[in-house]
Amino acid sequence: MVGQVTLKRTLGLGAVVLFGLAFMAPMIVLGTFGPLAEASRGTAAMSYLLAGIGICLTAISYAMMARIFPVAGSSYSYARKALGANIGFLVGWAMLLDYFFISMVIWLIGAAYLASAWPSVPMWAWIAAFSGVTTLINVLGIVLASRVNLVLMIVQVTVLAVFVLLAGRAVVVANGPGGLASLTPFITAGVPFSASVAGATIAAYAFLGFDVVSTMTEETFDPVRVMPKAVMIVALAGAGIFIISAYVTQLAHPGFQFADIDTGAFEIARAIGGDLFASLFLATLVITQFTGGVAAQAGVGRFLFAMGRDGVLPPSLFARLHPKWHTPVINLVLVGLVGFIAMGMDITTSTSFINFGAFLAFTAVNLSVIVLYAKNMPVVRAQGILVGVVVPAVGALFDLYLLSNLDSNAQILGIIWLSLGLLYLLYLTRLFRRRAPDLHFEEEPVGG
Repeated sequence: MVGQVTLKRTLGLGAVVLFGLAFMAPMIVLGTFGPLAEASRGTAAMSYLLAGIGICLTAISYAMMARIFPVAGSSYSYARKALGANIGFLVGWAMLLDYFFISMVIWLIGAAYLASAWPSVPMWAWIAAFSGVTTLINVLGIVLASRVNLVLMIVQVTVLAVFVLLAGRAVVVANGPGGLASLTPFITAGVPFSASVAGATIAAYAFLGFDVVSTMTEETFDPVRVMPKAVMIVALAGAGIFIISAYVTQLAHPGFQFADIDTGAFEIARAIGGDLFASLFLATLVITQFTGGVAAQAGVGRFLFAMGRDGVLPPSLFARLHPKWHTPVINLVLVGLVGFIAMGMDITTSTSFINFGAFLAFTAVNLSVIVLYAKNMPVVRAQGILVGVVVPAVGALFDLYLLSNLDSNAQILGIIWLSLGLLYLLYLTRLFRRRAPDLHFEEEPVGG
């Protein structure tokens, strides 16, 4: 029943960080390597460095907001409180583009690799398998999902490490130890900086897990202390993993020519480790997508719950928690069904599409910190002008710069999505004659 069942606090810092990294899925640096190498024209490491700078600057703002407002909803909640109900709604709508479709992209990547190995099995069958199993795990509860993620994360991090070591060995064999000191994955003669930026708009997709941890706030012990730490740990760890992995992989496979762009890393795996390792890599990549799917679906399920609880979405559907499992079952099943849209999209367009929503949400969180500083919020003022104004301002500009360099098709789709959100807001507010539904925080803001 709505209002009678609440989310249970069962997670500590380790579990929250694990969910963030699982959402990121470290192996995704290889899953999207082909499209990213093509877009960046062989400067994948620079693309990840640029994306990492923007994400880490934004993560500082997320950590600040998570400390002040320890509630579920992530940038949606933060923007509504700092920037107003109407802007907050549009940020939430943009987040829907990000969270609601990210599971679809995760399953699409996994299905693409499986389809390349077993072309006789239809794509819809692979997507249905991903969707069905991850939905079942999340419906049964966040604790079970956390335990599953622990096992799967150990497997994928191990294989990623082996991939990087094999790639490094291949570089040394071909060019000697000095080959590992080349700067070509960052700067290549004849490749314009704009190509690296174009790659960064795809690379940013891999970082999207850093902010999803804030949607677990109401299921975390001592969120005021845990959430800021978790956000920064996930962002910094992800940046380090992605930059190093892309650097070594790009050295092992200079340039951006592949037999199949979407499954380029599979080609590299075979070249550096033979058929046996290529098979192990394929299996692990599929596990990676499964791990990311579990975390992504859990995050969006709770995000939809926050919007339903506040009346932005119909509460009779979206604000319901199962009385036994304490999970938003309807939301989780809906996300599972949306996954089938993946059959009509490719990896490059789909990742850029959801990044449109991510960059808008990131920008709003950065602006929220600046606004709270201007309003003399004690917690923000105590951090000084550097953290309260300069860092979020640079982060916002960085996010908008990446947004402006997204694939043109993704920009068009994103603008259409945002326009639909504006129309829905006009309907909810009766042409702004009413206030958009307010958040009902289950905990009071800290230091406000």
